[in-house]
Amino acid sequence: MTLRQLWDLVMTSRPFLYALLVVNGLGTIYGYIWYGSQLAITPPIFYVFVPDSPTASLFFTIAIIGWLRGTHYKWMEALGFITLIKYGVWAVAMNGLTLLEVGSIGWMGWMLVVSHGLMAVQALLYWKQYAFGLVPIVGAAVWTLHNDVIDYLFDQMPIYHRIMQYQNEIGYFTFWLSIVSIGLAFWNWKWRERKQLREV
Repeated sequence: MTLRQLWDLVMTSRPFLYALLVVNGLGTIYGYIWYGSQLAITPPIFYVFVPDSPTASLFFTIAIIGWLRGTHYKWMEALGFITLIKYGVWAVAMNGLTLLEVGSIGWMGWMLVVSHGLMAVQALLYWKQYAFGLVPIVGAAVWTLHNDVIDYLFDQMPIYHRIMQYQNEIGYFTFWLSIVSIGLAFWNWKWRERKQLREV
């Protein structure tokens, strides 16, 4: 057995998946609590669109439940893959911009950098595990881009007080981050299709 095969075996083992389920589940709950102050001033019609990162980890948590049950919740996999990458990278970038702007982000900022960076990493680590096709990708793309509209046209983006003056630039960056994340999902789908053809 090669090191890569051993790695894949560990990553897809039930104990590891259960551990990942717990970590993502707790992170999701904490994330929704984190957004409590913003949700308190959010019109109810926008509630579902405001807590971006915990919703992304919720999608992935449900996808893990599917894997543990021996099935694939393809829509959750597509939504989890795209949004974990998008919001994981987004939060790292926003904290990086805050660091450049004010010179410090404190331990909480660094915690966000690490936790959100790992969100994006875990989505990519399960590259071979997904089973979503084109329709779930399109649905997840609509959700993701619609969320950008809500965030930046209706001013519901996550609040980073010290960099809000860059909202237009952040919105532009976020749009292209969405496109890249959607493109990676499409690449994953085509890669799996080509791999299946080679194995026939």
